[in-house]
Amino acid sequence: MSTLSLAGRVAVVTGAASGIGRASARLMAARGAAVVLADRQDPAETADIIRAAGGQVRALALDAATEDGADAFVRTALDGFGRLDILHANAGVSGPLPPDLTVGAGDFSEKHRINLIGPWLAIRSALPHLKPGASIICTASVAGLRAGAGGIPYSASKAGVVSLVQTVANAIAGSGVRANAVAPGLIETGMTAPLYDDARARGREDRIGQLNPLRRGGEPEEIAELVAFLASDAASYVNGQVIAADGGLTSCLPVAPRPAGGRPGT
Repeated sequence: MSTLSLAGRVAVVTGAASGIGRASARLMAARGAAVVLADRQDPAETADIIRAAGGQVRALALDAATEDGADAFVRTALDGFGRLDILHANAGVSGPLPPDLTVGAGDFSEKHRINLIGPWLAIRSALPHLKPGASIICTASVAGLRAGAGGIPYSASKAGVVSLVQTVANAIAGSGVRANAVAPGLIETGMTAPLYDDARARGREDRIGQLNPLRRGGEPEEIAELVAFLASDAASYVNGQVIAADGGLTSCLPVAPRPAGGRPGT
């Protein structure tokens, strides 16, 4: 059996109604995992897609960033499939890209509740039921690694996710359970739809993702491939890491645009 196979595993995916969550749930199901979907928006459509492809799935409409919500999707995995092996804590919200130095405590707090406290509650609820070989994967962001990729509350919350997987991986040392994060760059999802729609309406679609070396945006399925890898035995020695999937955006420092073969800018 391939080390990428997830046959016999049970996965929970939060934020599974669309975007990266839907893509990772579909791919893990295609590789043999039974999947529990959780989202504030009803993830029934995602469940129907997985079911139509022959996958095993349960779907819950709930707020994953609450203690009751986290306990509910963990219990659904245990009651429905008898175990829990993979947690993809993916649910998140973004917000305006330009830095807003006047943002209030309520908005700041809500971003952290969903983007950071949510993954923590999911991890806390899942941990007692995870056995050696299990995998925790959180969705961080390049905005949590460098400035310029998101608003201040969003970026700060995703930086918290980076720290969360690092500290959790060390806190559970010796358990055989791994904790990692993916840090997507610009991915076409419902959250980034306004940016994509605006670029297309202005005839500037070719400028989407222009700052990364691949000169393009990414697709949810490309992030799902990384999530499924981290969930599998192929990543058995990958732990406490945050892996960027951003077309190379975070590999470089800003430079002035120049023609091919020209001198570097400053």
